[in-house]
Amino acid sequence: MSTTERPRILVVGGGYVGLYAAKRIMKKMRYGEATVTVVDPRSYMTYQPFLPEVAAGSISPRHVVVPLRRVLPKAEVLTGRVTSIDQDRKVAVVTPLVGEAYELPFDYLVIALGAISRTFPIPGLAEQGIGMKGVEEGIGLRNHVLEQLDKAESTTDENVRRKALTFVFIGGGFAGAETIGEVEDMARDAAKYYSTISRDDMRFILVDAADKILPEVGPKLGTWGKEHLESRGIEIYLGTSMDSCVDGHVVLKNGLEVDSNTIVWTAGVKPNPALARFGLPLGPRGHVDTAPTLQVQGSDYIWAAGDNAQIPDVAARKAGVENAWCPPNAQHALRQAKVLGDNVVAGMRGFPQKEYEHSNKGAVAGLGVHKGVAMIVMGKMKIKLKGRLAWYMHRGYHGMAMPTWNRKIRVFADWTLGMFLKREVVSLGALETPREEFYEAAKPAPAPAAAAAPAEKAKAS
Repeated sequence: MSTTERPRILVVGGGYVGLYAAKRIMKKMRYGEATVTVVDPRSYMTYQPFLPEVAAGSISPRHVVVPLRRVLPKAEVLTGRVTSIDQDRKVAVVTPLVGEAYELPFDYLVIALGAISRTFPIPGLAEQGIGMKGVEEGIGLRNHVLEQLDKAESTTDENVRRKALTFVFIGGGFAGAETIGEVEDMARDAAKYYSTISRDDMRFILVDAADKILPEVGPKLGTWGKEHLESRGIEIYLGTSMDSCVDGHVVLKNGLEVDSNTIVWTAGVKPNPALARFGLPLGPRGHVDTAPTLQVQGSDYIWAAGDNAQIPDVAARKAGVENAWCPPNAQHALRQAKVLGDNVVAGMRGFPQKEYEHSNKGAVAGLGVHKGVAMIVMGKMKIKLKGRLAWYMHRGYHGMAMPTWNRKIRVFADWTLGMFLKREVVSLGALETPREEFYEAAKPAPAPAAAAAPAEKAKAS
């Protein structure tokens, strides 16, 4: 970390908003006008809408992450966490991955911590659940599912086999529906290479507490999505939730009980709990309370956007929707980051702030290869698509929204190769414990019994 006498703009979080806000700030400000410092526990940003395709093996995991130092070469990128903020002194405490925490002064502050999985105190969830917020979880889910097929093929115990081939997904929003659709697609393909496993041997279950899935695309497309998934043999239980999953024994409120080694949790997100330690005004659900200008309420040098912010939806309120807030999605995050970056530079120069206003352009979701739903908003007209055409819209939109041309090209290359080459169905579960085999080979051998005997006798005497 370098020291500087220039004003410091501290960006807390290197996700979608943090990356694009920092990039916008550096593009707009003059040479040497300020120092931009980005702090995040990871040295890369993850494009989360592609995690279901990572789990299905349609996209290489390395292609959905963007290295911060490469994209922000003129910024300071610190790998660590901001653990507290002293607003009076304008100092943040940074805890690096290794070493002791230190204080970092700042003049302007951007809060872009994003969100974490919203969980509940369900017995067994922490031990058994698999989230879908990071690329590591996407890779882990893919390896885990393929390992279950390996287990089922190799065992003679029918209970072990049934538990391995039962897959439970909690949450029917975009993340849940897309993930189960992609993973079921992958498992169906993979089963072709197993002599004793077919798709009929597998059981996929989707659970949601609401009365519908895919609420983001509207009731008609949501109903079509439900019927489509059910036509592929996926069981969907609505209006219910999971009571417990201790040792993989899943108990639902509707009375259904199943044993499963795979419990995927995608039941929404909540703001990062670290926000509570920053002394910022928070809304009822823990989001940072911001004005339409993305400035934190009561402050003229702190801005917030993305999943960790409660931002008034100006366009919806003008249309007569009271108390409308911007939903936490990539569509808003990208546009908020640009307005935020402009406002930080304007605030630094003493110019007026601009309000964030954006009308919803629709939503797209992929449910596996050549399967999807899409709702495109054009003025007052809504175009609803399903099937292959919607899938093309999903890939086209998110492919172009992927940050940097480097990553766009790599993602489209993965898709192009997937048109001509068969899907890879190999599990690399050993990646999670790469040293285990070497440890077994290198650990000290136990002392021979004959050599140990004299020592024991001496000890006794």
